[in-house]
Amino acid sequence: MSYSNNPQPQHSAICPCCNPALTLLAEAFTMPRRMFLLGAGSFVTTVALGNKAEAMPTPLHPQSQLAQLQLAPNNVFADAIYINATVVTVNDNQPAAEAVAVKDGKILAVGDRRTIEALKGSTTQIFDLQGKTIVPGFIDPHGHVFQQGVAASVADLLPPPDGTVDSIAKLQEKLREWSQNPVAADVGWIIGNGYDDSQLQENRHPTRFDLDEVSTELPICVIHQSGHLGAVNSKALEIINITADTPNPPGGVIRRQAGSNEPDGVLEENAAYLALSAVAKTAKVSPDAPLNFARKGTEIYARYGFTTAQEGRATRGVYEVLKAAATAGTLAIDVVVYVDYLVHPDLHTWEVSRTYTDRLRLAGGKLTFDGSPQGRTAWLSQPYYKPPEGQPADYKGYGVYTEEQAMNLVDSAYQHNMQIIGHANGDAGIDQFIMVTQKATEKYGKGDANGTLRDRRTTLIHGQTVREDQLDAMKELGMFPALFPAHVFYWGDWHREVTLGPERAARISPTRSALNRDMKVTIHTDSPVVLPHATRTIWSAVNRCTRTDFVLGEDQCLTPLEALKALTIWAAYQHFEEDQKGSIEVGKLADFAILSDNPLTIDPMSIRDIEVLETIKEGTTVYKQ
Repeated sequence: MSYSNNPQPQHSAICPCCNPALTLLAEAFTMPRRMFLLGAGSFVTTVALGNKAEAMPTPLHPQSQLAQLQLAPNNVFADAIYINATVVTVNDNQPAAEAVAVKDGKILAVGDRRTIEALKGSTTQIFDLQGKTIVPGFIDPHGHVFQQGVAASVADLLPPPDGTVDSIAKLQEKLREWSQNPVAADVGWIIGNGYDDSQLQENRHPTRFDLDEVSTELPICVIHQSGHLGAVNSKALEIINITADTPNPPGGVIRRQAGSNEPDGVLEENAAYLALSAVAKTAKVSPDAPLNFARKGTEIYARYGFTTAQEGRATRGVYEVLKAAATAGTLAIDVVVYVDYLVHPDLHTWEVSRTYTDRLRLAGGKLTFDGSPQGRTAWLSQPYYKPPEGQPADYKGYGVYTEEQAMNLVDSAYQHNMQIIGHANGDAGIDQFIMVTQKATEKYGKGDANGTLRDRRTTLIHGQTVREDQLDAMKELGMFPALFPAHVFYWGDWHREVTLGPERAARISPTRSALNRDMKVTIHTDSPVVLPHATRTIWSAVNRCTRTDFVLGEDQCLTPLEALKALTIWAAYQHFEEDQKGSIEVGKLADFAILSDNPLTIDPMSIRDIEVLETIKEGTTVYKQ
């Protein structure tokens, strides 16, 4: 397999670089086709600046348990009481308890069994957990819940342990199975998501010829787990009109058969988006499909103990579908939404709020500064350990924005007091994010006459290669690190041997370095890049083991309690929701996950095997094993 000569790639304006391919597939299913194509082909978007918005209030903290109980009338009885439980509260003032009482979807009391049972009334339900563990409902600090619903609706090509596809033959088998689904005939395409060439026995991508063995009549499109590339069959190439004479699109690569210009079916970055554009133009999708994607995404999250998910890179089309799902009452859990600010520069005129309506709220804007380290498109300050084929030895990846674009985006968000989250994996991309944040802070950041920083909680998403000096700068600017230690398991060996080398790979997602600076830190799933598996996410942060059981960066390991906080109370803080969620305290929402074992006392290597037995959202069971 060979690459054709291509210019330096650049990301498109709508590339979210978490799973851009699935984002575009989601757009294909939610937006009018003409609008989708205009968005997919747009490489420059002007940031519109408007009037300064009023400052949002700082959230209030809950009253103490004692004060709450003293204020409660004597005749208040619980709707539900959970007894005989190991209650891990994630509340430093009351770390553990035996029982919890719930009233009107909120926590009424936390304490010993005798005290809590005194709140039993004639209609109170008693749940004996027989020693099982209750933790606060998990909160994903970054993920794509709608895209997870889309991914779950196409052929599952994930490798172990999340799936079963470890060879081209198994990939073909999965596609054949899905093609028998009536949906495939209705859609007119065979679509799969999640294969990883590094985990296939053949150590390569599937080609057009591999996919032709599945079908030559229906077009086929399969998406890589990273979302940065994919493969199509000959029928799809015909529909897309890619031939030996087709040049590489800006920011993309059409891979060729060895010794010729004939396309082999593998498409990178913006070349892959040509296939998704073809899906948008030709696929036939049921009107109910988008609502089903939203419902399915939240149900999958609930299965893993999450009571709050994030749609971390929405467009108007996706947001409107989520609003419709919320109004219809089909969201199983809360969804906090961040919209691509480059694509929608008028976002500050939308209903950005810190209040949920029917389990949905629009929280702010999403920015994207570079690509992914596993795809070697993250923007580094030093060259990649082993550059991609066809790139020079000093290849460092590339950014998304010019300095002017980045400055305009952050300036606009700060002018309108809107929270932003910024995807940046490479340290050069992080440098750019910090630089423009510093300038915006100097211009808009003072909250009072004493020069106190306004509490914006501007969030760095992923931060795989964030340096120590960058963490210092982030702390000074009040920026929040939302890191991705699950990468250690999924791609740690790849980073150590190919992308970053041993030294830099040992520091990916440096959670301990952040905590050593008295910074809060969160750990996320970036679903559907990986499954929203909460206990595996905690396990990764605690153990930092790769697929080959190599411990990568032992000095960056978290304790089990720290990792649990990073997926509960600190995640709530990142979203400005610490007054409502993230710990089991009186007055907060009754959002719980019931686990088979206690992550604080079990062997740390067994944390990933802990099962979620039940997920409770505001006192109502939304998942039960």
